Amino acid sequence: MDPEEARKRLEAEKTRVAGLIAAQRNDIEVENESEAEELSPFDAADSGSDTFEREKDLGILDDLEAELAEIEAAIERIENGTYGIDEVTGQPIDPARLEAVPIARTNVDTPPPA
Repeated sequence: MDPEEARKRLEAEKTRVAGLIAAQRNDIEVENESEAEELSPFDAADSGSDTFEREKDLGILDDLEAELAEIEAAIERIENGTYGIDEVTGQPIDPARLEAVPIARTNVDTPPPA
């Protein structure tokens, strides 16, 4: 994949993911504020459900932030001239893999580092 084409795709994906992160953070903040304003008597079932939802939302946020970090790392590899090079073997990454997974750091058949 052409590095400039990859950069455009990655920048667009970075914008999309950053928007999702902002929306997720906002949702979490709104949920926290609404929970703080509730005046109903303590209900253990509701509390457990709220905790589950909060943990799920924080997990989604963690996943999005990790995805954003991978996108930024791929953009940095483009800037450094190492994009498309397998980080383990130093061989070129299959262009079809980069087309499918622009953030790929290795070829599919590359064994994990020891």
